Amino acid sequence: MSLAPIGTLTIPRMPVVIPLRTTTVCARCDQRAVSVCAAIPDEDLHHLAAAATTMLVPMGHAFIGEGDSANSFYNITHGTARLFKLLPDGRRQITGFAGPGTFLGLAAHDTYSFGAEALEPVRLCRFSRSGLTDLMEDFPALEQRLLQVACSELVMAQEKMLLLGRKTARERLATFLIGRVSQGAHCPHGQTQTTTLALPMSRSDIADYLGLTIETVSRTLSKLKAEGLIALPNASEVQLRDPAALHAIASGEG
Repeated sequence: MSLAPIGTLTIPRMPVVIPLRTTTVCARCDQRAVSVCAAIPDEDLHHLAAAATTMLVPMGHAFIGEGDSANSFYNITHGTARLFKLLPDGRRQITGFAGPGTFLGLAAHDTYSFGAEALEPVRLCRFSRSGLTDLMEDFPALEQRLLQVACSELVMAQEKMLLLGRKTARERLATFLIGRVSQGAHCPHGQTQTTTLALPMSRSDIADYLGLTIETVSRTLSKLKAEGLIALPNASEVQLRDPAALHAIASGEG
């Protein structure tokens, strides 16, 4: 098994995975309605199940290696993965965090342009390139859904450019927290109800993603807490006590 440096750590480029039974997984999947799999009608789920291999990736293992042949596609159904790119000297740049319902593996070329590593145990469905091609031929709506995914990725890339290029540290962190809410369910601009978020990534990961130092992330979180906008019950959770105010900060209005 080849190894790839990630920062000061070395992790397997390919995961040790645990195959799971897929006979009824598609029918029970909580994420099917929000993922690309929604393009497959209920009565045709046996085609979807036959094309997918359900797998469990242990925490800390990579299931996509940057530069590897893009032979598979992945749909996350549980857990969170860290997406990253590696610089020639081995340093890492985190480019995003993928949660349930996220489809990964679309590539402009024959190799992956990024790596993906499980931040916690991740359950996913793996599709071969040929298997997904067959599904698209049988179900044209699936191809349209994948086009929507590609368009969404372009929009997110543009938003990330704005995040890193124009926003302050306070605005970046507020944008990140509100974005985590939006990945699960929409957080209306006028919402005042406290929302609790799980943060499986470390403060270092957040800093890397936002282009900040760990000290700046910690200091900004502490300031938001002192202002009563958030609470920090533990290192892996944050409570948004005033989502509307955080929306305003993220938009440059607060």
